[in-house]
Amino acid sequence: MQSAGAATFDEAYYQHYYFDKKTKVVDPRHVERLGAFVCAYLRYLRVPVRRVLDVGCGIGLWRDVVARQFPSASYHGVEFSEYLCGRYGWERGSVTDYQASTPFDFVICQGVLPYLSPPDLKRALRNLGGLSQGALYVEAVTREDYERGVLDEDLTDPRIFRHSAELYRAGLSRNFQEVGGGVWLSRRAGLPLFSLECAAE
Repeated sequence: MQSAGAATFDEAYYQHYYFDKKTKVVDPRHVERLGAFVCAYLRYLRVPVRRVLDVGCGIGLWRDVVARQFPSASYHGVEFSEYLCGRYGWERGSVTDYQASTPFDFVICQGVLPYLSPPDLKRALRNLGGLSQGALYVEAVTREDYERGVLDEDLTDPRIFRHSAELYRAGLSRNFQEVGGGVWLSRRAGLPLFSLECAAE
């Protein structure tokens, strides 16, 4: 199987998964709680957040969260969907190869990676390492989530790949240290962590 193409993420896709009350998978209140947690954790870890990249930013739910939590930080949305770029003005790009002249302090990648084939996923995980010099937040459904029944398959897009959690961790751990809650700290950040604040390596 190949990664989901640009045609996948058209107006009908976002109508189904984001705007239709019966089938949407996005709850703005959930994103607000999640964002408040992640941003508070970054402040606790003393990650200086001045530049934020939301890669696969969708309809931009994190933009308002970042504005409230880090009012002096700049927010940059990058999106693969031509439809959303036209509607919201995001920069068009892919997590597999998007480049920036300067790394970001905080990179958000929510719900994007499961749409990638194994080779593209490896490229994306490696690329995220170059995009962040501070912290990364990743949300991705894994094979184990299906096996343990912790997600609603009726609402989950059947086209996503069921990559293992280990595949994600192996790819991310080259450039990041896992610190819990979907948050990963760049090895370039040079911030001290207590042993029990991070996953064993």
